[in-house]
Amino acid sequence: MSRDLAGHIEDTRLADALSERYLAYAMSTIMSRSLPDVRDGLKPVHRRLLYAMQQLRLDPTSGFKKCARVVGDVIGKFHPHGDTAVYDALVRLAQDFAVRYPLVEGQGNFGSIDGDGAAAMRYTESRLTAVAVALMDGLEDDAVDFQPTYDNQEEEPVVLPGAFPNLLANGATGIAVGMATSIPPHNAAEICRAARLLVDRPEAATAELLALMPGPDFPTGGILVEDRDAIETAYETGRGSFRIRAKWAVEPGRFGTWTVVVTEIPYQVQKSRLIEQIAELMEQKKLPLLADIRDESTMDIRLVLEPRSKGTEPEVLMETLFRATPLESRFSLNMNVLDRDRVPSVMGLRAVLRAWLDHRHEVLVRRTTHRLGTVGKRLEILDGFLAVYLNLDEVIRIIRESDEPKPALMDAFGLTEVQADAVLNMRLRSLRRLEEIEIRKERDALMAEKESLDALLASDRKRWAKIGRELESTAKQFGTGALGARRTEIAAPPRPVDLSTALEVEREPLTVLLSREGWIRGVRGHGVEIEAQKFKEGDAPLFATECQSTDRLCLFTSGGRAFTLKAGDLPRGRGFGQPVRVMVDLPQDETVIALFTADPEGRRLLATARGKGLVVREADLMAEKRTGKQVLTLRDGDVAAACVVAKGTHVLALGENRKLVIFPLDQVPDMARGMGVTLQKYADGRMREIRVFDLAAGLEWQPDAKSRSAAELEPWLGKRADAGRTAPLWMTRKAG
Repeated sequence: MSRDLAGHIEDTRLADALSERYLAYAMSTIMSRSLPDVRDGLKPVHRRLLYAMQQLRLDPTSGFKKCARVVGDVIGKFHPHGDTAVYDALVRLAQDFAVRYPLVEGQGNFGSIDGDGAAAMRYTESRLTAVAVALMDGLEDDAVDFQPTYDNQEEEPVVLPGAFPNLLANGATGIAVGMATSIPPHNAAEICRAARLLVDRPEAATAELLALMPGPDFPTGGILVEDRDAIETAYETGRGSFRIRAKWAVEPGRFGTWTVVVTEIPYQVQKSRLIEQIAELMEQKKLPLLADIRDESTMDIRLVLEPRSKGTEPEVLMETLFRATPLESRFSLNMNVLDRDRVPSVMGLRAVLRAWLDHRHEVLVRRTTHRLGTVGKRLEILDGFLAVYLNLDEVIRIIRESDEPKPALMDAFGLTEVQADAVLNMRLRSLRRLEEIEIRKERDALMAEKESLDALLASDRKRWAKIGRELESTAKQFGTGALGARRTEIAAPPRPVDLSTALEVEREPLTVLLSREGWIRGVRGHGVEIEAQKFKEGDAPLFATECQSTDRLCLFTSGGRAFTLKAGDLPRGRGFGQPVRVMVDLPQDETVIALFTADPEGRRLLATARGKGLVVREADLMAEKRTGKQVLTLRDGDVAAACVVAKGTHVLALGENRKLVIFPLDQVPDMARGMGVTLQKYADGRMREIRVFDLAAGLEWQPDAKSRSAAELEPWLGKRADAGRTAPLWMTRKAG
């Protein structure tokens, strides 16, 4: 029995109510806005745009229609969101510098690579491209499922048939709640060749696929300079990044002068903003080798870089620009997509291609079944025509004399209801002999097609062979001409360029100060009184390192990352300095645990709070990029806790449980990066302190304290990974 729920109130915990509602919002964002479908590579707004334009018959051979009309149809029928968001999505699909294979052909101002916006939708016009037509080929043949629109007034496709490999060809980016996706564009012909290999050899490895599609192919060109092993690992796991550099060449001038001309810039870098950044760095005197930059671009990019001296090497000039400006950038790979069950997952290259091929196989089966049904219905009608052609006089008599000619025809000639309707609707001029011959020809052709369709449905091998031919056709259609030619050059990683002689910095003593709040600055001279230095209210000194202005500093964080700072670039003067997070991309959840002058010959012992560690050369801690270098691999919940000089014979490890163990340093492996080995075992608690010292010389635990000899430390000597013995009182009282 139903009850009246008006006024009914249920007590619910606020945390439960918020969790339930936030989860619903998160799933809506993930599935309806941010992540593309692995089958057609589209988000709902893009799919609805293309379907609405198809309904408006805006195919490549038709005329253009105002974008305002398209946007109106989309938000009125399919997509209940703002017109600005829908128009922005349409504009991006038409920008040849934003998408590798535009799905929309625009007429009017659709923005530029300088970052200029498109004209208002009332001024611009659009229609579909051949790529979009290929994506939707088969919608009328029951190739995919349809679902009701938001108001139940229309229907829209759940996914497009996707004869074009759109996900990899055009890529995708999006940020959802708790997850994101970032897929670079690729060359369609290369994708089809890799997919064809997977059709022929389903067990093909990622390396074999990359032999056919070696990496991203960005619409703005550029040069990919990532290591091949890193590329393979990225495509194998679905996560990684790619380093892209601008394409440049040297143009000689008069009297031995020369300039560098940049003709291609990295993907998603705005040209106008790039020039502004270079100009700002020149004003700050951070590009001492560059005298001027000029923008001589027309339809093609042409940036002219003039060196300060003709004696400068072009490679050295460009290396300074690559290190300091977006002329070199990274594009992340995170192939987080919705699978056919609408479940988000990170897929590798092979899994993405496999999912697309399985979708194409399903589309082929559905289209073949639909066509088979259409052929069967037509054959039924043609058989009815042929049955009555032999008795035309009788047919005419029945129609003239019978009050109900339809059942009479069915009884007289054994016709079905469909055949009888077709005979009654037949025109008189179709009764001529020539028409009978044409019907027999059509019937014979349809019978042959029916046999072919039946054989196709009955044979898995034939279906995959047909998909292989479709892949070859797609590669031929979209892999030739200016649209299909590869634009991004694949090159080997560049050799390191020594800039020390080119960027001469006046050598002078400095003391680098880093505060607890993360402000860093350089103070001239050594022996500086730290207590006399000024810091922000509530702030205090954390590290003070003496160095020279020509030195490089290494900054090591709790996340196991190492960053490199040039001492000469640090702010000086009477101020508080500059936040270190402005100079390097230091994550908010990581803190600095060591700051020191890098010694190419030096070694450091890195240790985690859970007692893992390794020895690494300081040269391997150097990282030129702002993003730093991940040196110490951490498990969930673990953090880097120490970065100490590895100079001595033994390691002392003291845990929070007051257990102490001393073991030889040579038991800790030298590694360039990694998780390391166990230094000390803990049943519970974490590492309290770790040191490296010379056992023969003894241990000076605290400054100005008694040095402890090797004989005094002998009870705690052991092997690496031992739990240790309870530490002496003099150590636990003073440690930390």
